[in-house]
Amino acid sequence: MSNSNKGTTAGTCPVMHGGNTTSGNDNMAWWPNALNLDILHQHDSKTNPLGDDFNYAEAFKTLDLEALKSDLKALMTDSQDWWPADWAITAA
Repeated sequence: MSNSNKGTTAGTCPVMHGGNTTSGNDNMAWWPNALNLDILHQHDSKTNPLGDDFNYAEAFKTLDLEALKSDLKALMTDSQDWWPADWAITAA
């Protein structure tokens, strides 16, 4: 085995860190004709149907979590014409 670079790489990591992450490729580079959905990321009061005074934490506390779990289990295990249930589901 040749060590022609002996001395120049001593003590350094042989892995090229960030080699694929620094090229600036984003989703738009891969799909340049994709629909620009940036408008959906605007947080304006007009897009909040519940108003500024709505408290999500308090609303969450009022949920019946057991009923929610029961509904989700039924959704995943009761087949419909338009939604075949996965009988091998592990969420039950």
